[in-house]
Amino acid sequence: MADLVTLTHLTKRFTQQGGFLKPARSMTAVRDVSLGIAEGSVTGVVGESGCGKSTLARLALRLIEPTEGRVYHSGTELSGKELRAARRNMAMVFQDPYSSLDPRYTLADVLAEPYRAQALKVPTDRIKDLLGQVGLGQALASAYPHQLSGGQRQRAGIARALALHPRLVVLDEPTASLDVSIQAQIIALLQDLRTQLGLTYLFISHDLGLVRYFCDRIVVMYLGAVVEDLPSPAARPRHPYTAALVASNLSADPTRRKELSALRGEIPSAFTLPKGCAFAARCTRSTNRCLKESPSLERSEEAHAVACWNPLSDQ
Repeated sequence: MADLVTLTHLTKRFTQQGGFLKPARSMTAVRDVSLGIAEGSVTGVVGESGCGKSTLARLALRLIEPTEGRVYHSGTELSGKELRAARRNMAMVFQDPYSSLDPRYTLADVLAEPYRAQALKVPTDRIKDLLGQVGLGQALASAYPHQLSGGQRQRAGIARALALHPRLVVLDEPTASLDVSIQAQIIALLQDLRTQLGLTYLFISHDLGLVRYFCDRIVVMYLGAVVEDLPSPAARPRHPYTAALVASNLSADPTRRKELSALRGEIPSAFTLPKGCAFAARCTRSTNRCLKESPSLERSEEAHAVACWNPLSDQ
């Protein structure tokens, strides 16, 4: 299956301005990430808060530009008018369904916004179709965001993302601010829409359990870098960090509950990255080599890609 989006050696640094007796400093949010997103697939990106997931999503959509590396859409590096036209094929659903909607806009205005941004005529029938696709009644077209529940607002955000018939939809923790029962409804809706419309999803989350349920493939990030690329949700983790994420998931079955053991140490600062493996100080399998040399993401014929000098067996 061909890649809809290809990310090649992406790095993104943000510079913090200095001041009186305070020098400027640079933070590396994404470090040398290469990733292909196959058309029609659901690629999950998982990791702790601050690991660079959302920055990577914005780089993939070209909402921000990389410091280093390239972004290709259907094999082409877009710029200028080409990029503006291609934005009709990309969309994003944000984490907070309230702050992502203009409080001055009715729901009909929200769904018309993508057309106005592209200088297109707003099709009235399309607005009605979008409301029906996401399970909202047409009577809500005149409602304002504050009059909607959290689940209804997120459905509105999904409808807006679908307005221009995109091929790629980035889902940036779309269920994180919702109740558990509403989360299940939103995930079921996204699954149905993928089947009906042939969408490609890039799904960002810190919840590995949800990612393993929803996604075809799982990319694990730690401090801006990809440390493991699981080809399927059933694949056994090889990186100690991924194994710790899996172990931290609680089971609803009381007979399968376990005592959790927290990772030791603190996440290093993105302003002062360690010399070797970024996870070495927290890893029970680390050696002197881990403290001195940074591993690259390596894939072998026998096992999936992992950036670790002492990986776990996948058997």
